[in-house]
Amino acid sequence: MRYNSCITLALLFVFNSSIHTLKAQEQSGYDPGKVFDPTFMSQPGNPYRSGSGAPGPMYWQNRADYKITASLDTAKQELSGSVDISYTNNSPDELNYLWLQLDQNLFTNHSRGHNTTPIGGYRFGNVEFQGGDSIRSISVSEHGKTVSPRYIITDTRMQVILPETMKAKGDKINLTIKYSFRIPVYGSDRMGITNTRGGKIYQIAQWYPRMAVYDDVEGWNNLPYLGAGEFYLEYGDIDYSVTVPANEVVAGSGELQNPSEVLTSTEISRLNTARNSDQRVFIIDGQEVGKASTRPKNNGVQTWHFKIINTRDASWACSNAFIWDAAKINLPAGKKSLAMSFYPAEVASDSGWGRSTEYVKASIEFYSQNYYVFPYPAASNVAGDVRGMEYPGIVFCGMNAKKGGLFFVTTHELGHGWFPMIVGSNERKYAWMDEGFNTFVNKYSGKNFNKGEYYKKEDPRQIVSFMLRMHLQTIMTYPDVIQPRDLGQLAYYKPALGLYMLRETVLGPERFDYAFRTYIDRWAFRHPTPADFFRSMNDASGEDLGWFWKEWFYNNWTLDQAVEDVKYVNSDPGNGADITISNNSQMVMPAVVEVKEQNGNTGRVNLPVEIWQRGGKWTFHYNSTSMIKSVEIDPDKSLPDVNPDNNIWTSGTNAPIK
Repeated sequence: MRYNSCITLALLFVFNSSIHTLKAQEQSGYDPGKVFDPTFMSQPGNPYRSGSGAPGPMYWQNRADYKITASLDTAKQELSGSVDISYTNNSPDELNYLWLQLDQNLFTNHSRGHNTTPIGGYRFGNVEFQGGDSIRSISVSEHGKTVSPRYIITDTRMQVILPETMKAKGDKINLTIKYSFRIPVYGSDRMGITNTRGGKIYQIAQWYPRMAVYDDVEGWNNLPYLGAGEFYLEYGDIDYSVTVPANEVVAGSGELQNPSEVLTSTEISRLNTARNSDQRVFIIDGQEVGKASTRPKNNGVQTWHFKIINTRDASWACSNAFIWDAAKINLPAGKKSLAMSFYPAEVASDSGWGRSTEYVKASIEFYSQNYYVFPYPAASNVAGDVRGMEYPGIVFCGMNAKKGGLFFVTTHELGHGWFPMIVGSNERKYAWMDEGFNTFVNKYSGKNFNKGEYYKKEDPRQIVSFMLRMHLQTIMTYPDVIQPRDLGQLAYYKPALGLYMLRETVLGPERFDYAFRTYIDRWAFRHPTPADFFRSMNDASGEDLGWFWKEWFYNNWTLDQAVEDVKYVNSDPGNGADITISNNSQMVMPAVVEVKEQNGNTGRVNLPVEIWQRGGKWTFHYNSTSMIKSVEIDPDKSLPDVNPDNNIWTSGTNAPIK
């Protein structure tokens, strides 16, 4: 075919322009093809997980219900128990074996967690302690037969070989496991024993063998527990009884089933008062702690019976040193729950734990109003050496935290009641789906509490030095693989900042909030993956946010927006100006440009992120009527721009001021 000469010239022009554009991209370090990638997250949905990010019509998940009886020996600092697990296989697969988690096996001096702890130690490292689960017996009841199965323990995991294949789509099995373990004094900042003036506080967690998750994404999820990576658990009902010395008071997940057996009539009356009081009511006050009159039985032991419905875990704490107070939580549609705090007398001042129940109440009410209604009958905050750890309906916070420090650790740990306790993500692999989401909602609970009593607006540019660090890992890195010094940024702050920018800069509060609540509603008490979140947000907001997910979660790209040039049309300020801005690094964001004129007029131009699809520079016309005094990109300093020196152009210069 013979080419027309005009077409040839046009092609040469395009070719030369392309070379020029490529050279400009090389100089700026920006390539639009990398961030606006049409193949990113383009895999089709399936019957289990739809392309919209919602559970598909054939979505399934297995179920684990627990009945636990346990006893605490405070002399030996040992817990022994028996757990009966009713496991339902709702999957389309037959199962020949089951996997369980034995998290206490982290606390041995030969565990993988111990052997992968840096020599200097860190928060989630294992100290020298010879503990671990001692499995005394296992029996399996299946299809009318009860046998002792073969099992294999490997570090923090146990594989139970089934005598008969478990059928697909609804088959059930019962496992009964008798076990014991020594309680670590320091349990990787998730559990342990605290000494106080009035006695010891026991914070008990990861205290029974728990089913690993079998899902449609990976089958059995059985990564070992190394410390930093948290948990991924099936939902079910947990009915548990703990026997402790008679002088101990127990705080537990869920609802106390036998108050008349373990509380005095006075304490029961005070609890009933608290259920209808917006002000805290003391169940046991500072003058009563340790007195025989607070216990219905003063010798031997007592058994406290709790139950929590539709949960992925349960935890508890006990002490003879607890002050105990409570107040009503007001939930939407007239529903109620109960806020409670348990703490020793030495931290009872109003600068410390004296305001804990106020913090619990405000946090649960805020999250319930804005995200999803709190599903449990009570929320308890327990003081101890654990600086901050969450379980359904109960959290452990640092005993010595005060004022804003105590508020923020409390609202953070309670926020985990939504992520991952309601929205059941895989913490072992994706810490940002619970820590990052939760840190994000904490920004708003902090702003809401008592007219912002402890709130301080954060500057996104505080993260810049972190983003510029060489060889930085990404948000999508497994938490156990993240360098300890970077865990706070990659699991907490950076993903939270990303969501904050999406809400405040990209989508706006109304669109973001609708999409975010849609995600929560879709995946409440289910198991979402990162792709389910990304797709849900895209679908419900009506935006293809693939560019943002790719740059912020999968890569370490940085943002450098700049004002390049200002030119008056026909050299006359009265004709307006053509303003050129640039994107000099690989990350992109929408551009907000503020223009100030010599006549005192100020205006803003909001440019969508799509301007950067065409290259690293963009010129737009501004209808000025006088000489321009300054042009500033990102005037609110709401973006983590790594080079703010080039964000401002001022008259009389050909380059941004420094």
